[in-house]
Amino acid sequence: MAMLSVEDLNVYYGSIHALKGISFDVNEGEIVTLIGANGAGKSTTLNTIAGLLRPRTGDIAYEGESLVHVPAHKVVEKAIALCPEGRRIFLNMTVRENLEMGAFSRGGDAADETMEKVFQRFPRLKERINQSGGTLSGGEQQMLAMGRALMSQPRLLMLDEPSMGLAPILVDEIFDIIKSLHETGTTILLVEQNARMALKVADRAYVLETGNVTMSGSADALAEDDRVRQAYLGG
Repeated sequence: MAMLSVEDLNVYYGSIHALKGISFDVNEGEIVTLIGANGAGKSTTLNTIAGLLRPRTGDIAYEGESLVHVPAHKVVEKAIALCPEGRRIFLNMTVRENLEMGAFSRGGDAADETMEKVFQRFPRLKERINQSGGTLSGGEQQMLAMGRALMSQPRLLMLDEPSMGLAPILVDEIFDIIKSLHETGTTILLVEQNARMALKVADRAYVLETGNVTMSGSADALAEDDRVRQAYLGG
């Protein structure tokens, strides 16, 4: 049984049909990536899994249990975390306070131990622990957003455009972190416009076009497919 199974999901924004019956699976221990152009439905998919949007029809099963009617704060308690597009950190709060918010669903003293693990992965955040989020660089803000998601100790981590707006050297750094998270057993569902980098780290991939899954397969196979190369990899 797949860890996450999305089946025939239909999501609307008013009268706009954003997801048109998409289905896909994520197995435990995998990196699965969703690639596609702007407006293809990638972020909508993650937000629906996270409980921030409600599907009109279809099902989302996590470890055999439907998430369709589970509120967002309860989804987090099931060890699913979303690192949202655009980082969405709390600009007026310090690095420490942002991270503590990530552990809110867990309560107790466990957060301190988890924070130390986050600092081991992102040493730059430890150096800036008392700085407000708004004073950090774009790359540091992305690290903080990922660190905040990790504070809930997710078994399934959903990353929405983690490399957006970052300099190439920082993109490499973020993808190195994604690989190391994968190596330590975190299952990752990755939405990423940088299809070349996404297909390098992923096990499997799905191509979304205007709310439909149009292709799927191993990441290696899709990276070699002429249609994917022309549309998303610059030929």
